[in-house]
Amino acid sequence: MGKKRKHSETVVPAPKEDTAPERPKRTIMGWKDKTQVKEQTDSAVFRNKEKILVTCSRRISYRYRHLMLNVVSLLPHCKKDNKVESKSSKGATLNELVELKSCSSCLFFECRKRSDLYLWMAKSPSGPSVKFLVNAVHTMEELKLSGNHLKGSRPLLTFSANFDNDAHWKLIKEIIIQIFGTPKEHRKSKPYHDHVFAFSILDDHIWFRNYQIDVPHNESDKLARGGLDKMTLVEVGPRFCLNPIKIFGGSFGGPTLYENPFYVSPNQIRALEKKQKAGKYAKKVKAKTRRKMHELENPLEPDEFADMWKE
Repeated sequence: MGKKRKHSETVVPAPKEDTAPERPKRTIMGWKDKTQVKEQTDSAVFRNKEKILVTCSRRISYRYRHLMLNVVSLLPHCKKDNKVESKSSKGATLNELVELKSCSSCLFFECRKRSDLYLWMAKSPSGPSVKFLVNAVHTMEELKLSGNHLKGSRPLLTFSANFDNDAHWKLIKEIIIQIFGTPKEHRKSKPYHDHVFAFSILDDHIWFRNYQIDVPHNESDKLARGGLDKMTLVEVGPRFCLNPIKIFGGSFGGPTLYENPFYVSPNQIRALEKKQKAGKYAKKVKAKTRRKMHELENPLEPDEFADMWKE
């Protein structure tokens, strides 16, 4: 058997420190020392963290639902949610959903009477918000255009010169830029610009078009850097027209900043059409009564040959 070790030869381990080293502060760009963080706080760079919540109301028609899905496919920085009941209290519900989804803006497609589509563009929770009536809807599946672009790529936003004429158009332009502009270096976006969102004002309506930037890539037709002669635009879709109704100071409500004086609701248009149809029927009834009165006032003379062929 081996000899026992003497107590004087035993080595006592050093006590461990209870305090762990302090962890560096977490930043957007990764783990950094406090000294580096302090140096960069003075020259901080703006980082766009815009996120859009896209949802719709219940009992929406299939055509408008397809339009909403087309818009979702064009916005890589958006989040979808379940349908929301279109009631007077929808503003509070949508603001709560926007907060739960960590979003800053909302696109709400509200369908009424299965025929009228309203689009809300709102900045949550403080506003402003714009309510549009959507007309001339054509989805991608319906158009079947030849244009095609990379899904998730960043679009170029183009606006007509009319947006700088009035204050309400400037406000709408800024809201559109913040909602439809894909943030730089977004995790779901591609670092390419291969399509264009065109917003133009005609007859106090905003017309939306989506075009692909077509560039020839053959060796013979290869473009030089900055050459725009042979670039073409091919329409992709979808198409729709926005008729602004009101601009509110808050999110889905609040004080009215602007009201369109030329707006006519679809209910009034349908009522006028019914009145016109009712007027046509009333004219027919009056014409029949006039014809009968004319026949009574001007009776025909008896025909002497009327009973000649009767036996």
